[in-house]
Amino acid sequence: MEKLEKYLRPTPVIDWDTEAVKQKAQELTKGLNTPREKAVALYYFVRDQIRHNPYAEGFVPEDYKASVILQRGYGYCQHKALLLVALARASGIPARLGYADVRDHLLSKKFRDMIGGDNLLIQHGYAELYIEGKWVHASPAYDLGTCNKMGFVPVEFDGIHDARDSAYNARGKPHIEYVKDHGTYDDFPWDFILSYRQEWVASIGREWGEYTNNVASHKKE
Repeated sequence: MEKLEKYLRPTPVIDWDTEAVKQKAQELTKGLNTPREKAVALYYFVRDQIRHNPYAEGFVPEDYKASVILQRGYGYCQHKALLLVALARASGIPARLGYADVRDHLLSKKFRDMIGGDNLLIQHGYAELYIEGKWVHASPAYDLGTCNKMGFVPVEFDGIHDARDSAYNARGKPHIEYVKDHGTYDDFPWDFILSYRQEWVASIGREWGEYTNNVASHKKE
């Protein structure tokens, strides 16, 4: 268990030691006995009660703090994965963050325009929880309401099998395609996230200030 200790500790962003996060974890896992049961309960809370919002705040580390996300009640994949990791750690379940570049073949025109016209989503966030001797992938990005509205396939989690974003939507059309996995982290890797995002913006011929201003203007619409 010693090698897993870093996946249980609180950090400035994975701040599960704040009273709000600890209390929510206790509330959600009350009466549950096994790590798997607890992990499933935590997953479905984050998936469905934290609304998916692709325009959520995300330009400074404070926007990603678990306590902030919990209070805010919404976020995109990176936010939701981080909150799940924090709640898991608060419940004694080792957990870590993961990031992958994906293509979203159902991305709206508005969002494509905001990010430069392509359907590539860089650094899509997911969580991994250590349950019954192995790491299990958990992607809580899309809440059930969003899935029903958009025709997405909800990602179900049983604590045993990997729960990855569906490659197809409910009508069988291509949805999420994994392109590049950046691996996992025991803490929120802000320096990597920021530098990779800036490199990507430059690679599509955009200025960083232009890109951030464009994102901000879309969020106000």
